[in-house]
Amino acid sequence: MSGLPDPRLPAGPIADGWRRTGEQLPLISPLRKRQLRVLVVGTGLAGASAAATLAEQGYRVTVLTYHDSPRRAHSVAAQGGINAARPMAVDGDSVNRLFADTLRGGDFRAREAGCMRLAELSSAIIDQAVAQGVPFAREYGGTLATRSFGGALVSRTFYARGQTGQQLLYGATAALLRQVAAGRITLLPRRDVLELITVDGVARGVVARHLLTGELEVHTAQAVLLATGGYSNVFFLSTNALKSNATAIWRAHRQGALFANPCFTQIHPTCIPSGDPGQSKLTLMSESLRNDGRIWLPAITGDDRAPAQIPEAERDYFLERLYPRYGNMAPRDLASRRARELCNAGHGVGPGGRSVYLDLGDAIAEQGRGVIEQRYGNLLEMYERITGDDPYATPLRIYPAPHYTMGGVWVDYHLMSSLPGLFVLGEANFSEHGANRLGASALMQGLADGTFIAPAAVTAWLAGHATPAIAADHPACRQALDQARGRIAALLAVDGSQPVDAFHRELGALMIEHCGISRSAEGLRTGLAEVAALEQRFHHAVRVSGAADGPNPELEKALRVADFFGLAQLMLRDALAREESCGAHFREEHQTPEGEAQRDDGRFAHIAAWEHRGEGAEPIRHAEPLSFSALQPSARSYR
Repeated sequence: MSGLPDPRLPAGPIADGWRRTGEQLPLISPLRKRQLRVLVVGTGLAGASAAATLAEQGYRVTVLTYHDSPRRAHSVAAQGGINAARPMAVDGDSVNRLFADTLRGGDFRAREAGCMRLAELSSAIIDQAVAQGVPFAREYGGTLATRSFGGALVSRTFYARGQTGQQLLYGATAALLRQVAAGRITLLPRRDVLELITVDGVARGVVARHLLTGELEVHTAQAVLLATGGYSNVFFLSTNALKSNATAIWRAHRQGALFANPCFTQIHPTCIPSGDPGQSKLTLMSESLRNDGRIWLPAITGDDRAPAQIPEAERDYFLERLYPRYGNMAPRDLASRRARELCNAGHGVGPGGRSVYLDLGDAIAEQGRGVIEQRYGNLLEMYERITGDDPYATPLRIYPAPHYTMGGVWVDYHLMSSLPGLFVLGEANFSEHGANRLGASALMQGLADGTFIAPAAVTAWLAGHATPAIAADHPACRQALDQARGRIAALLAVDGSQPVDAFHRELGALMIEHCGISRSAEGLRTGLAEVAALEQRFHHAVRVSGAADGPNPELEKALRVADFFGLAQLMLRDALAREESCGAHFREEHQTPEGEAQRDDGRFAHIAAWEHRGEGAEPIRHAEPLSFSALQPSARSYR
């Protein structure tokens, strides 16, 4: 392919654009839907809700999940809440305010039509979740309770203690399992998708490996939906589950799907710091803790006194000092960058000086321990179990860590990739978050994509395209099978001595150094050379024990790490090509005198979409211009 497909943005004012679009989309009769099969990969909020909704509409749906149960999808780990524009009694929130916060929070690097649609659907998402029995927190009078999140001056985040993702996923999974029981969904757990099947450039299925038997399976359908999450595990240490991987979207990219804004990755400011060199993942502490916790560091460098021994006058509440309007609720990218800068300057606390304090002491004194325990009890219990410290008696120690990826497969307004018939949902696409996702917007996007947008878009696609069923022995299926077998055989044939994790850990260290909280041209070029050299060494020195048949965790890891090498190099290229700072993409050469991100709207007010050109060839960077009508780009200031 060459060039960018039409993003199919709605004509006219962006307000109400999705409703107008939906009214014009073609429909399919219920009888015809029963004759069509849709394939959904992933059972997080986006995948589970899409599968349940499509099955409810009458489609025959096949669902593949890496996990033994759809309830184990990584959406279960989201803690703090879900945004929605449901004006409360006193704060004056509105759809337009949520739209503006989303677009401005992403530093004007997202489509405004998508941001507006997300804001307009947000209230219906809460209604859907309540109908599914999600136990949101409530006020004494029975109304739904909310709290604040970073990047907003209103209280619009609905929550279920620190288990919001878990409760939302349980609601979506219950809807999915209802359709399984009705016979409209075939649920296939423990499948790892290794290849995308295309016929004449149209997505028609996948090749998956059964993780218990090792068998390679072909699954075909009239439309394919990928809802497989993000790629933060390219950094090795991240808040993602160990098995979260990017293989499905990366293989789709290699088949022709454009990959958008891969360098837009978010570092979360409130994570438990790494406590051991052999640690394999990091644990998130919900951003909601910043509602009551004050973030500070000793004002004197090298101060190693216990926090209780540091008087108030010698504490630097740096977010409150730097961002007086937002204080501790400053957006994630700003809070992470400021924490890293001060730790690098010698103000950090804890082992290696790689932590800052999140102090609940004032809130406990003012509101009582019982109130704080009711709001965050399960989070604080988790913190105490991991660290051994009592967070009610001493401040939590936190530090930024890789968390969410705003980049992903390029999709148009209808969530279809540049490959016809391939729809990409949730964190797997690049969607509405621009260069920096607002806290509590991930769950909102996953449910909007799965419950409301994808079902309508898939129906419209199928209504206009004849896609006869294909058998597993179709030449395209055999070719995809051969590709998967070849990759597996090549990895097992390497007679190396180093385990997969050693390469993954080294890759992660390179990426966090050169493409983490801050980036520079010199560092990115160095990173490209070092990652390419590491990839070559991986294919000559990795040790993958076991065989292709039966369970083989080392083979699973090797397959996804092999894909991470290609993705890492695309991330570095993208960061190097974007000669500006915006949101979480902070190029050290492009900053204001105050150390804030400095955009270049004249050259970079666009979405960067990369086209794969084959093994060893340089990818092509396409640009989709961004236009703004409802909210003009302005300096992103939270001071």
